[in-house]
Amino acid sequence: MSENLDSSRASESTEVTPDPESGGKKGSGVKRSTLLGAVFLMATSAIGPGFITQTTTFTVQMGAAFAFAILISIIVDIAVQLNVWRVIGVSGMRAQELGNKVLPGLGILMAVLVVFGGLVFNIGNVAGASLGLDAMMGLDVKIGGAISAALAIGIFLSKKAGLAMDRIVVLLGVIMIGLTLYVAIVAGPPVGEAIKQTVLPDDIDFLVITTLIGGTVGGYITYAGAHRLVDAGVTGPKNIVDVSRSSIISLLVTGLMRVLLFLAIFGVVAGGVALTSDNMAAEAFGHAAGEVGVRMFGVILWGAALTSVVGASYTSVSFIVTFSPKLKERQNWLVVGFIAISAGFFLLLDQAPANLLILAGALNGLILPVGFGVLMWVAARRTDLLKGYRYPRYLLVIGVLAWVLTLYLGWNSLSGIADLWS
Repeated sequence: MSENLDSSRASESTEVTPDPESGGKKGSGVKRSTLLGAVFLMATSAIGPGFITQTTTFTVQMGAAFAFAILISIIVDIAVQLNVWRVIGVSGMRAQELGNKVLPGLGILMAVLVVFGGLVFNIGNVAGASLGLDAMMGLDVKIGGAISAALAIGIFLSKKAGLAMDRIVVLLGVIMIGLTLYVAIVAGPPVGEAIKQTVLPDDIDFLVITTLIGGTVGGYITYAGAHRLVDAGVTGPKNIVDVSRSSIISLLVTGLMRVLLFLAIFGVVAGGVALTSDNMAAEAFGHAAGEVGVRMFGVILWGAALTSVVGASYTSVSFIVTFSPKLKERQNWLVVGFIAISAGFFLLLDQAPANLLILAGALNGLILPVGFGVLMWVAARRTDLLKGYRYPRYLLVIGVLAWVLTLYLGWNSLSGIADLWS
């Protein structure tokens, strides 16, 4: 598959940035497709099983006060994503390559952290796939996880995996938003109370905020779309508008999904329903939309999990294959192995799937300050890597403030992670 990916990228690099005087319509179309694919690659990586499980769990725990955590996480996510995509997009280098430019060996450390976080997150993705099959047909979670991992490997080995993934993530993103909107309307949540708690919360939980940030832009997720643009050749100062717009749109998609899912679950909980099963999201959809809602939720969760498994595996491996031509040659086997190891851990660990998903987001929240700090250093001090681009001072200030906040939130989450694991 690595040969297919390499040839695909070579084609994209020549078609995405055609001679402006030639007016190549094909190049413009490929570029739009690439940008859309990058948007939904990041969005569906975030709107995966962990995203759904985290939102459901915290809505049940916090009620309307969870709205404040959503608001803060979205603000921080936008600040992070704008800076990450801009630095990577303008420089044309992946995060770990920039890390090694800043300090030899730093890129390797970043790769280790991202791969570790990606592995934990992928265990959660396999767990999410098992939850989806459980909602669809009541299949045992261990069997469902093994089947889903095998199918993910099959998808990744297909000759047109890149094209298929681009189309699938867009389709699943639209379906997930549409289904959640329907359930949110049917559930009839007290919107006024949610709006009030958005600015005047009764409860503030730093672990919850950190977990949301980690699950949306932590670990490998924030780099997925940006690295996709690097592979496709949509880089350099000339593409800064497209890169920035794509980063914002991707977070608008995730933010919309988060709000709709919160309202859907909150409507069910506020109506007096006690969600007590291991798959509370499916249970909530069932209360709101009946048996059909449960089955449809299972289909969406399972599809989102498969996409997240592929996205997590590919992006995590992309952090290590640039260090050696031999690794690049074996990229296909590394990705397959990554998925297999993730599935193996899921089958062996005696942890509930929901707990693994929450833990994954919290760990990624801790990893975020490291890589983000490197990119902010490049923006502030290594302008030579930005091809003459003058980095906006306002964006730099926003980024530094967001980085400091991620440090603080990460520190506050340390004790909470131990509680989750126990």
